Amino acid sequence: MTLSQRRGNETDKRLRLLVGLVVGLALVVLAAAVLLALGSPFPTSTVDGATLVMLTFLIVVGTLVTIRIRIRSTNQLINWSETAIIIGVAIAPAPWVILCTAVGIALAYHRMPRIKLAFGVGKNVLVAFGAAAVLTALDWRWPPEHALDLVAPLSVAYLVAALLDDLLAIPVIALAAGNRITRQFRTDLDLRIAGFVARFVVAVCTLMLLWADPRLLLAVPPLVLSLHLAYSARVRARTEQQAWQHLARATDALNVVEVDRVLTTAVTQAAELFSADEVEIHLHPSGRTVRGSTSGISHDGPPEETSAGTGTTVPITLEGHDRTDDIGVLRLRFRGPVRLSEREQYTLRTFASALCTAVRNAQAYAELARISEEHAYAASHDALTGLANRRHLLDQGTEQLSNRHADGVTALVLIDLNHFKEVNDTLGHAAGDRVLVQVADRLRAAARPDDLVARLGGDEFAVLLRGLPAPAVAAHRAEGLLATLNEPFELDGMRISVEASGGIAAPGTSGGMPELLRRADVAMYQAKRNGQRISTYAATSDTADLGRLTLGGELPRAVADQEFTVNFQPIVDLGTGEVLGAEALARWHHPTHGLIDPLRFLEAVERSGLLPAFADAILDQALLAVTGWRSAGFDLPVAVNVSPRSLLDPHFPTSVLARLRAHDLPPDRLILELTETLTLSQLDVVDQVLSRLRESGIQLALDDFGTGYSSLSLLSRIPVHELKIDRSFVTAMETSAEAAAVIRSTLDLGRSLDLTVVAEGVESEPQRRALWELGCTAGQGHLFARPMPAGALLAAFRRGSGGRPGTLAPPLHDAGAVIRLAPGRRHPARARADRQPHLPAQG
Repeated sequence: MTLSQRRGNETDKRLRLLVGLVVGLALVVLAAAVLLALGSPFPTSTVDGATLVMLTFLIVVGTLVTIRIRIRSTNQLINWSETAIIIGVAIAPAPWVILCTAVGIALAYHRMPRIKLAFGVGKNVLVAFGAAAVLTALDWRWPPEHALDLVAPLSVAYLVAALLDDLLAIPVIALAAGNRITRQFRTDLDLRIAGFVARFVVAVCTLMLLWADPRLLLAVPPLVLSLHLAYSARVRARTEQQAWQHLARATDALNVVEVDRVLTTAVTQAAELFSADEVEIHLHPSGRTVRGSTSGISHDGPPEETSAGTGTTVPITLEGHDRTDDIGVLRLRFRGPVRLSEREQYTLRTFASALCTAVRNAQAYAELARISEEHAYAASHDALTGLANRRHLLDQGTEQLSNRHADGVTALVLIDLNHFKEVNDTLGHAAGDRVLVQVADRLRAAARPDDLVARLGGDEFAVLLRGLPAPAVAAHRAEGLLATLNEPFELDGMRISVEASGGIAAPGTSGGMPELLRRADVAMYQAKRNGQRISTYAATSDTADLGRLTLGGELPRAVADQEFTVNFQPIVDLGTGEVLGAEALARWHHPTHGLIDPLRFLEAVERSGLLPAFADAILDQALLAVTGWRSAGFDLPVAVNVSPRSLLDPHFPTSVLARLRAHDLPPDRLILELTETLTLSQLDVVDQVLSRLRESGIQLALDDFGTGYSSLSLLSRIPVHELKIDRSFVTAMETSAEAAAVIRSTLDLGRSLDLTVVAEGVESEPQRRALWELGCTAGQGHLFARPMPAGALLAAFRRGSGGRPGTLAPPLHDAGAVIRLAPGRRHPARARADRQPHLPAQG
């Protein structure tokens, strides 16, 4: 049994239940009417046998004068029976009217199916009972004293009769049509109201004529006939209008490009449009069959056997207007006998033609989409191996690099087969192609689902690694990819070994996917040159760093537009948490590439000839920050890194002092940090510049101490006031005895030479406490603060740690618990007379 058949059976059960309820109530009313009629005298002053016959005849005629409306395989009738009932209850006793109603409806419906006969009798008996009950409650008497006295009571009685008629009939109609009761009630409500009013007018006029002179009843038939014809014409016009509107909506709904949606829409729309119990569409030559009703699709697939039953099937060929293209058959199925009207037959032909066009259009669109997908695949994939090609790799890589929310790290592995030309030359290109296909299969199998394997051309492959947990994992994954190529390849019974070289690259800050591909290519050829199987890209070995060349060309504009800014990282007393100073760190806010790290542009600045302008811009911003801090009550020095090339300029000290005067700052508020790798110190001009800077009161610091080869010789020549321990030693001090020894010796050297020692890269409280216990009193790092703008750092000063302004960490000991043995010059708030304030470090 199909789904639609099961639904039909369920509907029939509900219909029988509803009809049974109505008939049961009517039987109770009829039994009461019989008892009351037998218990009253007959005839009476108002009713006799002729009156009852006339009343029964009037009910029969009112029932037979109908307007037919088909719902599925059942014809629903709109008649005048309630008009005859109202006239009857107005002039005759209620029990006799109820009995006449039952007899009259039975006579009118005697040829109809028993369920419809039973429902018609039951419904009208209940309508008659309702109207009679209202008139009885209103103490109705016939005839009334005045003609107008009958209008109000009859209005109430007719309203109750009309409501009862709708309440009893509409649920049955809705269930048969598969509609919701509320929707069925709203359908043609205006026409039903107009019909009720017309029939009420007829009833009132008839009773007035009877009250005035029974001979005037001759005028009633023409009146009833004219009203019936007018109402019938209006119902037919409305039905036609709704049918065409529904047809227009149904054909419009077919204008979709997916075949599945076209067929689903056609089935449900046709079931509603033609009030069919089931609709079936069978397509040629695929044999696909789609079947369903207004409630949805019950079958979609190959044809299946359906029981013939006793119903009606209306088939129509799906062909266009030219009738040359037969694509299938549309079938309407009804559970009972149905004959379509001429209008319905024309509507069916129009709908079938529209469905044929919609199916052909959807099939054409599907074919175009398939061809487009094939072309798109061919344009983005290698024809030999089926892997992504260079274009697809670039597109996917660009999308990946631009996705800021992507999880994990991205890397590119470039793989080139070594000596593959020998395979082609020896065995032929066909054999070489088969080897390439096997290489592609192995790489595809070794790659992870998120990776993209591509063939760039010839014997060159690439794998875009996505979602790596860390950059170092890329090398491990690349080793695994190359390891899959170690096993010999089988080719016509021969075993051929193919070696490969690989290059790994991670994305840079600019250049996008083309730059990533170039870097991987550089790394791969570096592996070939060094005889390695795989190599990772290193900027130091890249002789064609296009990114730096590009940035170098933009430096003049960047200096002119003031794109270089300064962030500050504080230097803190490790014991008390008090701020001792801050280091200025240059940043480049590029309009296109965003924030650029100094490691990428400082070398270009030094080579460009713009170093003096760049140094002046950074120094001005640093001194301006110090002025702001002093105004807020925090008299702190600032450390600024100095390029070795600046020390070759004899006018450099004069320029620095001029800027100190311009900002009204004493020289000891500035610390110039020198790199330990300064080999230019052997030149006399450098010695002169450094001596003049120190003599003027400017503090000097030696940055990254301990990482070079000439630390002690530099200290003997450069008159510095401060040493900065490189962050690499601080990071390793907890696990490396050598790192701890370097820190300890640097602190001993600082105490011996009366120099301040600042530890860089303090990241944790254990590091802070260990450095303090070793005798280091100053440090900087992310434990206290990351580099930030001057205003943000001032806000941090004011906020303080634990409500102590000027501090960024809680003290290691209670106040007074530790006695300082170090010179007082380490605190920046001390008098400037010793000219040895505590100054900043590298962030």
